[in-house]
Amino acid sequence: MNDLETAKNLLNQKQLTLVIVKNGVPLYETRFHRISGFLDAIDQHGKALQNASVADKVVGKAVALLCALARVKEVYAETLSTAGKTILEQSGISHEWNKLVDTILDDAKQDLCPFEKEAARVDDPRIAYERFKALQKRMRAR
Repeated sequence: MNDLETAKNLLNQKQLTLVIVKNGVPLYETRFHRISGFLDAIDQHGKALQNASVADKVVGKAVALLCALARVKEVYAETLSTAGKTILEQSGISHEWNKLVDTILDDAKQDLCPFEKEAARVDDPRIAYERFKALQKRMRAR
């Protein structure tokens, strides 16, 4: 079984929100919502994520920018936004999905996800990471 298939299986079997696998070994697993898990994975593993395989419940532009920053090899998304798909394509990251949507909504399904709002204003993965970390800090302070 390849890394992406392993990640997908773990995502579903363990009811996780994010799984990152490299060389047959799970590097990171979480049930965190939004992009907190991916930010945490970058903080914990940094360059070790390069060429890893990612399975995530929801991939919008924000997560796609983090995938580009981490230089992952491939991504599976249960739900993928068109903006996220564009970033993955531009970054040369192989990807597959279950459902393609126009936008990623917030938890209340009333507005665009706050991280997607931030992502709409940036295309550089490094700048995006810094902005996402700042937004995460502000949201946790509430």
